[in-house]
Amino acid sequence: MSDGWIIKNLRAVKGRAYPRVVGAQREPSWVFFEVLLPLFTVAAYAYVYQFMDARQELIGYVVLGGAMTAFWLNVLWSMAAQFYWEKEIGNLQLYMIAPISRMSILAGMALGGMFSTTVNAASTLVIGALIFNIAFHVVDPVMLIAIFMVTMVALYGMGMMFASLYMLFGREAYHMSNLLTEPVYLASGFYFPVKYLGVFAAAGASFIPITLGLDALRQLFFTSGAGDAFLSLELELGLLLGLCALFMVLAHYSLRYMEYLGKATGRLTLRWQ
Repeated sequence: MSDGWIIKNLRAVKGRAYPRVVGAQREPSWVFFEVLLPLFTVAAYAYVYQFMDARQELIGYVVLGGAMTAFWLNVLWSMAAQFYWEKEIGNLQLYMIAPISRMSILAGMALGGMFSTTVNAASTLVIGALIFNIAFHVVDPVMLIAIFMVTMVALYGMGMMFASLYMLFGREAYHMSNLLTEPVYLASGFYFPVKYLGVFAAAGASFIPITLGLDALRQLFFTSGAGDAFLSLELELGLLLGLCALFMVLAHYSLRYMEYLGKATGRLTLRWQ
């Protein structure tokens, strides 16, 4: 692997991250939709908990989960379905003939999307905390940063894998994104501790990185979060590291298969569209 090849891929990462970082600043209306609209869902669950006279921590869980929905939506719509949209507008063939790794293109999309989404999620978290008077008590800042970063790597790694799978199934990409949006909110425990789904359901949902990441973040943001936790922090960190490796490997081979299919059959889908 030459230095020139590495530099080309780093430039590809920068080139794909740049428009996602700058583009968000050129469209101020997106801030309204991506910051304030999630607050309506958060408010609905928060008021239900208040009506039930639930613990204040549960409302805090809802606010944190509502902020994290931004990352899941970004992975589904701006990562997993990205190659399909690029094919629709005519850019995919340029990516396929470029002398770089396709993973560097997706990595740039992930970094750019992660930056703007983090800003939006943090804004939602702060506004929600002010509205509902949520007090956060960070237990371990270093572990908090580690859990967040590992969760993002695993989550966007899954998005890279989905990008090639969505490409293989063609028009079904749009329907798959719609299908996976809401059920994951339930299965991953965005608005309640996932352990209350039961051991088997929570274990199955743990294959989605944001499930373990959100469970760990609640333990770190709230002093009583450990009592509602599914697993210990150390175990969840280890599992997230394993998911990072798993999804990166799967993304690599699924992208290779997509390229092979294009070279062998002259098309990038498993059937004619």
